[in-house]
Amino acid sequence: MFANLLIILAASLLVIALFRRLKLPPLLGYMSVGLALGPGSLGWLEQHEDMPLLAEFGVVFLLFSLGLEFSLPRMLALRRVVFGLGSLQVIACTLPLAGLLHLAGLTLPAALLLGGGLALSSTAIVTKELGSLGEVFTPHGQNAIGVLLFQDLVAVLLLTMIPVIAGGAEQTWYWALPITLGKAALLFTALLVASRWLLPRLFHEVAQANAAELFVLLALVIVLLTAWLTHLLGLSMALGAFLAGMLLGESHYRHQIEADIRPFRDILLGLFFVSVGMLIDLSLFASQGLLILGMALLLLLLKGSLVALLVRLRGDSSESAWRSGLALAQGGEFCFALVSQAQQAKLVSIETGGLILAATFCSMAVTPLLLRGAPQLVARLGQRPHAEGSAREIAAACTELDQHVLICGFGRVGQSIGRFLRSEGIPFVALDNDPVRVQEAAAGEHSVHFGDARRGELLTALGVTRARLLVIAADNPEHALATVKEARKFSETLPILVRTRDDSHLASLQAAGASEVVPELLESSLMLASHALVMLGLPERRVQARIDEVRRSRYHMLHGFYHGASANLIDQQGRPRILLHAVNLSADAYACGRTLAELDLPAMGVALQAVRRDDGELPLPGNPALCEGDALLLAGPLDAIESAEAWLLAGIR
Repeated sequence: MFANLLIILAASLLVIALFRRLKLPPLLGYMSVGLALGPGSLGWLEQHEDMPLLAEFGVVFLLFSLGLEFSLPRMLALRRVVFGLGSLQVIACTLPLAGLLHLAGLTLPAALLLGGGLALSSTAIVTKELGSLGEVFTPHGQNAIGVLLFQDLVAVLLLTMIPVIAGGAEQTWYWALPITLGKAALLFTALLVASRWLLPRLFHEVAQANAAELFVLLALVIVLLTAWLTHLLGLSMALGAFLAGMLLGESHYRHQIEADIRPFRDILLGLFFVSVGMLIDLSLFASQGLLILGMALLLLLLKGSLVALLVRLRGDSSESAWRSGLALAQGGEFCFALVSQAQQAKLVSIETGGLILAATFCSMAVTPLLLRGAPQLVARLGQRPHAEGSAREIAAACTELDQHVLICGFGRVGQSIGRFLRSEGIPFVALDNDPVRVQEAAAGEHSVHFGDARRGELLTALGVTRARLLVIAADNPEHALATVKEARKFSETLPILVRTRDDSHLASLQAAGASEVVPELLESSLMLASHALVMLGLPERRVQARIDEVRRSRYHMLHGFYHGASANLIDQQGRPRILLHAVNLSADAYACGRTLAELDLPAMGVALQAVRRDDGELPLPGNPALCEGDALLLAGPLDAIESAEAWLLAGIR
């Protein structure tokens, strides 16, 4: 087991790094590792009895995290999707798949059983990709999550039917169904009681102790205990974890819990996808490759079309229907367990089971690419994406607006800007890609619309060419950069104000055409500093002049800070953080006797903030010569600072 884990982690490290450079989903990388190194190919990895259980905990942690994002009222609102659309999807997909399997030579009971297994989709892949793409709360995301939850209940029922069909069951299927539903109701009730009275007190006590490791331990105990209890009841561990997360999602500690379990979730989920890849015999693709690809394509087309039809019949938009179909078109990881047990019960041959598993694997492998390319695929299927379809409605609503303010992103910051504009009588229109937020805002606002600000047709519909100002208030620097570039295609003179978290994207946004970039963290520092100076008795005009000078210099004074011993040197976008570091010159330092111009520190990627000598600061524009005892305050990424320090002290470049 230890050797397996070492090989998996080492191979995954290399493959995932390669896949990220190629801009491919990491899930495909993990599955490729299992496929290439598993028993059916190179044979570096061996099947171990503890591996499936360890890998399954990845799905448990994933569903627990997803549950934290749902509240109980939101989940109750999905009950029609879970039991209505979910049951229709399982029935509508099971019958034709079972018919095809029966025509292929399986007995009718075995065909129905495996058809039901193929009707189920991959909970792990779909929920992981929807979360990564920020589409969990979109209409198609809600449909997919609701159906997947119902499928988890069906999965348990199908497992209980294997001995029934094989002739060795203790109870018939019509007894197994109400018992399964009763166990789920019992589990939900127990978790509801615990989440209301027991868990809040536990988290409060742990929070009072102010010990990070206790909080992590409590979060892990809750996830694992829930999975264990669910397993004892004979239900899906992932379903129990989702219910526990959903009930904890209403607590004040849900963000901290999610942050604590994220590292465990991502690593264990990677092991899960590696284990899925290990189940496939690579030699099958050499001997039966065309047949496997044909079966995978048929599965995707059949399930995707049926789900899209059902969602459309419910009254959803065409875009939501097709994207729901694409999300649920693949086979699921449960099919692997079902086929394995069916082979043991002699319900299906080894050869047929291998082909089904290989086709299921292929359908799962292409799902991340399908979800990421869904807008383009929907458009090619002849359907207008929702954003494009609503462009006419948005244009009609904004046709009379002129010299208005266009706000992209109507979160906390966007709403605050809107309140100020409304109080001054300045017209504005807002665009946001969170359908829940737009729906809530639309109840009290007539100027908030759903859509992606990076789409040029939506900016045109909002009247970007007639606007007085464009404010990009969404906290996503990549989206902000794309929106600035798109807006500049329509107007070269439109003032564009961009809000960012920090100054890491300042240069790229300004180069793209942003008129002003306001980093939140730096602005809050300026506000605190200005209040402190005024409270110390300095004239307000002098303080304001100083603040304006810092802004005019693009926050040069505030670049970098001392991160301390627990520094995280990589920011959320994977870029090196800007550090602040002081270099003290000894008598033998290379920089002594040389001027700043001679040393040319900016060429090394660092900014010189100050030169301190004898408790004072030297004027940098005067290009002073350095001497023993000087302290140079440098700002820049870690590697640039280390190079600059070596240059200053030893003349090594």
